Amino acid sequence: MEYILLIISAVLVNNVVLVQFLGICPFLGVSGKINTSLGMGMAVIFVMSLANLVTYLIYNYVLLPLHIEFMQTISFIFVIAFLVQVVEIILKKAVPALYQALGIYLPLITTNCAVLGIAILAVQKEYTIVMSVVYAASIAVGFTLALILMAGIREQLALTDTPKNMKGFPLSLVTAGLLSLAFMGFSGIVK
Repeated sequence: MEYILLIISAVLVNNVVLVQFLGICPFLGVSGKINTSLGMGMAVIFVMSLANLVTYLIYNYVLLPLHIEFMQTISFIFVIAFLVQVVEIILKKAVPALYQALGIYLPLITTNCAVLGIAILAVQKEYTIVMSVVYAASIAVGFTLALILMAGIREQLALTDTPKNMKGFPLSLVTAGLLSLAFMGFSGIVK
């Protein structure tokens, strides 16, 4: 039951983008098309889950025993940067169209505050290794859900007749705000 609550909380109640407002740059930049959003979401799920696994091990088996916990942030950034490079190489070889579509946003996963923030939060909350990975994967699924919802809405809005001054980024910001309000409505379900 604890894992189910953790998953629901991470995906819906405390959605990293729409409630905690982390990872806004790729959220607004990549959410123009559903396919691109799904690709970015899968990359973030992979990076965030694996990053939490590795950072848990580094923190508990290297930093704590050596009493160098202050190196947590820099070591976590190195792990995330390495994993993003692996994803970038794989996508470039396996799915070049998605690699091109993601463009600059793929390497920006490294600086995505959500990826680093979740790794640090998992350490602060003293999750076990399994809980840490489940938490990270759930947060990443929530990130992907937000991206796909936003992309679907933006694709539909592109087909509508909207005022000239609201087309593009202004309408995207209004839509993101309304979507965020909708997700904040889940906060009464799970505490």
